[in-house]
Amino acid sequence: MSNDTHSQQHAGHGPLRRMIGSVVALLHARLELIGIELAEERERFLAVIFLGLVSVMFAMMALISLTALIAVAFWDNDRLQVLAGITAVYAIGAAICAVRARSGLRAAPIVFEATLHEFEKDRDMFREP
Repeated sequence: MSNDTHSQQHAGHGPLRRMIGSVVALLHARLELIGIELAEERERFLAVIFLGLVSVMFAMMALISLTALIAVAFWDNDRLQVLAGITAVYAIGAAICAVRARSGLRAAPIVFEATLHEFEKDRDMFREP
């Protein structure tokens, strides 16, 4: 009789254990998805930063060369006006880039969007009767 009671207790806990196991497996899958998305985002970010730095370096070298070329070409006539004009063009370009970078950061996609979507699906699944 004690075996029957013991087996009935385990049978009653079976569905609960399966449900807890399912929830743990679900959380595990979601955490793996977060990890994958985080690794992808980190790789994308590093690639963008690297390419951005290289492009800035080349752009600066080109601008220095252009500035020197223009200054030498106009050295005898209007060197101060030409240098002031070049400086104004650089300042306007910097302001435009700063505004665009700022708007790009504000319009960036939500980080972990796929994970959040999966959590919403899970929440909706548990709410349905």
